[in-house]
Amino acid sequence: MGLICAVVFQPNGRLYYADPGSLTAQVGDHVLYPTDDGPELAQVMWAAQWVSEDIGGLPVLVAMAGRDDVQAAETSRKKRAAARVAARRLIREHDLPMKVVGVDHVVAKNHTTLYFTAPRRVDFRALVRDLAATLKGRVQLRQLSARDEARLTGGIGSCGRELCCSTFLVDFEPVSVRMAKDQDLPLNPLRISGACGRLMCCLKYEHPLYEEFAAKAPAVGCAVDTPDGAGEVVGHDVPGDKVVVRMAADGRKHACALASVCASRKAYEARDEVVHDG
Repeated sequence: MGLICAVVFQPNGRLYYADPGSLTAQVGDHVLYPTDDGPELAQVMWAAQWVSEDIGGLPVLVAMAGRDDVQAAETSRKKRAAARVAARRLIREHDLPMKVVGVDHVVAKNHTTLYFTAPRRVDFRALVRDLAATLKGRVQLRQLSARDEARLTGGIGSCGRELCCSTFLVDFEPVSVRMAKDQDLPLNPLRISGACGRLMCCLKYEHPLYEEFAAKAPAVGCAVDTPDGAGEVVGHDVPGDKVVVRMAADGRKHACALASVCASRKAYEARDEVVHDG
């Protein structure tokens, strides 16, 4: 059990969670949040509250922000805007196939980092030199993948909620077409792809449930006994933990709880042979 609060670095931006430490920051207050480049200005969106879960490892807020910190953040905002405009202009002049998707600026180091996407590797050495001369500071360019771009820019997924990658996902885990097949989803790229154009990360969330169900459920076409009589499995309802059975007596379909369905001994023996042979 411990205290936790949430902050944002920009309006309507991604929430970052922190341990408030000894601070008593309220919603709307500005605080200093620890980052790899030093403390950065952030605004409290959730005031500190007690939670029952173990929250060890959260960054601890450095201090309440002062007037100088707010002014430095405003300077950084103006530098980022200028860097974005200059980068777009110079990219056109150098005729490079790049798109700027994000800019960071550290005032203390006068260091600007520009994030971009491109269909292939780009030789941007000349661009970096021109940007450094224009912005009068150190400049670094980083190429992002399609998934990283979606995480940075954010958006709304097909489920109607904010993208997982821009809210709570920390690392991207491998997602395969096999996961979509196991969940009986249509293999239409428009249906199973996310905003980044890659397979949706959420395909992985329920996949273990489908694997567990497939391991213990009678296969489609298997003869089974149910409380309502004998029948044949014609479908699965994994979220409901049920199997759809066509009754032998009248041909009607029943959705039966998996626990109440018993497959024939022959079907179990055949499945065991497949498992042992594999």
